[in-house]
Amino acid sequence: LMPNATSQTFNDRSPAAVEVGREVEGLRLENEVFRSFLCRHVRDQSLDEDRLDSQRSRQRRRTVNHKCKLSMEQKCEIANSEHERLQLEMHEKERKYRKLNATLYAVLEETHIRIAELKKEAYEFKRDIVVGAENMRTGKTAAEKVVRYMEDRLRQRDGLIEKLRLKNATIKTQVQKVENQVKQKEEMGDVLHYIDFHQLQIENKQYQAFIEQRNQELLRLKAATGNTVQSSNQLKHRLYNAVDEATRLECETSCRLGQLLKVTQDTEHVSAASTCELRTHGILGQRCSETADLPSTKAYVSQKAGMYELCREQQCWEKKVNIVEVATTQL
Repeated sequence: LMPNATSQTFNDRSPAAVEVGREVEGLRLENEVFRSFLCRHVRDQSLDEDRLDSQRSRQRRRTVNHKCKLSMEQKCEIANSEHERLQLEMHEKERKYRKLNATLYAVLEETHIRIAELKKEAYEFKRDIVVGAENMRTGKTAAEKVVRYMEDRLRQRDGLIEKLRLKNATIKTQVQKVENQVKQKEEMGDVLHYIDFHQLQIENKQYQAFIEQRNQELLRLKAATGNTVQSSNQLKHRLYNAVDEATRLECETSCRLGQLLKVTQDTEHVSAASTCELRTHGILGQRCSETADLPSTKAYVSQKAGMYELCREQQCWEKKVNIVEVATTQL
């Protein structure tokens, strides 16, 4: 029976304990608000007296708490003051976070655009230089094409820098103009009402829509420019190939012209030799026609042999006659 009684007593006291806890939480929150209000006012005021040690300050706070008590109106005023301060801090932090979020979003968008541009530049460099500038015969990259590509890229970068510089100067002029207008309004005591603020918000939305439209148009123009640059690079590649082919054909033509000149000279030499041979052949033919009545070479040789034979017989007979004459003289 005792445990049941104890649990029943605890259950009966639990709502009261919850109520006491709520009151304690409310007092703690009220003390936090009063402490914040007091610290803020103490920072604004200049205190000349030195601080006391912790024991005296606790005794003083106890004495003050015993002697004075805040009324409900003072509590409400303090709560309203802290509420307004917290709202201002919340608005300030919200504005700061919105600005930080916009900055981070702009940086992220710029990073994505830069990554896309770097990928595109890497693709164009690989297409135009690594693959396009390689000589098919030697396998080496043409230095003049690399230099021309770098000069084109530097020229494009200089143009972009000049364009951004002009845009920056225009934006600075607009900022200066708006600052002058704001300064003029402040000097004239013109107060910005809620209607003017609402109108400025509407104009801001219109300008944001216009800027978004311009950005879309800029992206479209960038895509068209990319396609144009790609087509231009393809035509440049074709032009480089055509120039190489024309150079090769010129070299081949010069070689063929040299061979043709050599063949022409050889033909002239052969023609001159042929003319000389024809002339010699004509002379020989004329001589042959003149010596047509003469005996042939074989008959000439046989006649010569007969003449030599007769000469030998004549010499033999002369020797015999001499011998006879000698013999006759001796007799």
